[in-house]
Amino acid sequence: MANPPAGQRPQAINRGALKTLWVLLLAVALSACATKVERIDTEEVRDLSGSWNDTDSRLVSEEMIRDVLSRPWINRYTRSHGGKPPVVIVGEVRNLSHEHINVNTFVADMERALINSGNVEVVASSTERGEVRGERKDQDLHAREGTRNVMGEEVGADFMLKGTINTIIDAEGKKQVKFYQVDLTLISMADNRKVWVGQKKIKKFVDKRSLRF
Repeated sequence: MANPPAGQRPQAINRGALKTLWVLLLAVALSACATKVERIDTEEVRDLSGSWNDTDSRLVSEEMIRDVLSRPWINRYTRSHGGKPPVVIVGEVRNLSHEHINVNTFVADMERALINSGNVEVVASSTERGEVRGERKDQDLHAREGTRNVMGEEVGADFMLKGTINTIIDAEGKKQVKFYQVDLTLISMADNRKVWVGQKKIKKFVDKRSLRF
């Protein structure tokens, strides 16, 4: 077999080595970009963006519910109603902040804390009631006698809990101070009296400086 002309063999070798190098670099790049998933405890606190997160929702709701249940209004109500616990409905919590906040999660956290306390009863929201009433109406037409739940037997709420979430952002370059303020009010359904006003504040310092290598 004839040898290749002079000067061609080294060039072919260089091209092969270059191709191999590119393949290796591509493999390294792909491995570096691979998604990594780590399961962590739901109670673990990890602030990544500095925005409102599940930890803020849980801690704020638990602290504010503890506060509302420790105030004089609840003892006054139970004494004047023969020991009957008050019935509470959680109304609208308005997000007036700069961020997208899932207020449904915050409302669910508050409802759970209220129910688990055992000191009050909680009734369904207006949205939930609509679905339940539709099912009750369907039962009236299709369910067997003795298994139907009739209309007009709902428990009315004695108090409504509602509130707002606000933010103030102070930013300079890649640094931010985020201030959150959650205000909740408990209102008597009988006469519109505000029997409790609660407030929780959170402040976070966020530094988004670029990574340096």
